[in-house]
Amino acid sequence: MSRQGRHRPGSSLDACVGRVDNADAQRGRPFPGRRAGQPEDRGHGTRIGGRRLAACVVQCRRRQPAWREEDCVSEATSYHFVIADDHPLFRGAMRQTLETVYPGAGISEVGSLEEAVADLDAHDEVDLLLLDLSMPGMRGFSGLMYLRAQYQGVPVVIVSATEDVSTIRRCMELGASGFIPKSLGIEVIRDAVASVMNGGTWTPPDVDLASESNEIADMVQRLSSLTPQQVRVLMMLSEGLLNKQIAYELSVSEATVKAHVSAILQKLGVESRTQAVIAASKIEQGQWHSAIAR
Repeated sequence: MSRQGRHRPGSSLDACVGRVDNADAQRGRPFPGRRAGQPEDRGHGTRIGGRRLAACVVQCRRRQPAWREEDCVSEATSYHFVIADDHPLFRGAMRQTLETVYPGAGISEVGSLEEAVADLDAHDEVDLLLLDLSMPGMRGFSGLMYLRAQYQGVPVVIVSATEDVSTIRRCMELGASGFIPKSLGIEVIRDAVASVMNGGTWTPPDVDLASESNEIADMVQRLSSLTPQQVRVLMMLSEGLLNKQIAYELSVSEATVKAHVSAILQKLGVESRTQAVIAASKIEQGQWHSAIAR
């Protein structure tokens, strides 16, 4: 049975991302490189209870009335979700919510950006990443920027305690497929996830996504043009690392780092690495107006 809307990580981007050796990964770098050749551990369940099967059948028939129940079981068990949040209780609640709609699906739980990257690298096919903006390693919008650049085939839905309209707007402009406030009820969360899984997007209905500034929209577009490697270099610059140190962390030459820095300056429309770092720090804090004021 063919599966429409199947999302696959953008493996073609691997060539753009420098390899991080095991020693660097063990030191807890926030953005480890892809690790090739890792065995896949889907952990999919095969037994589905009556009530869960019934719920799955309802969801399948909404999308395609001609589907048989056995097709529905196969569909549900082949999905894989990643829940990225540093609060175990919320992860557990989200897992239960997903299991009622997609029984038997593979579900990973991670508590930091580094763990999320490792899990995405470990699975060849991830259908949806549910992401908390404030968990360790995210650093404002920077974590979202990296994930969208590195895993272009994996839709990301932000699940956050904030309901700030500008934050929702920025996340969607940076490539998120949805934004779900944690204050919403389970039924609404189910509908939001289903909308994204069916290829759509979802935000609270009362949120106006129209950008309030052409300058801000321009900066978002510039940031979205950065490659995964350039995002990593920019964030390492903001940590105060020198070109030589960045080259060591990414296992590339200093000349390559300099080339990345030059590309970053050009794409962001700034003249020095100091200006780029200032812009990056403001962006991480969500201070978009300050970031574009040069």
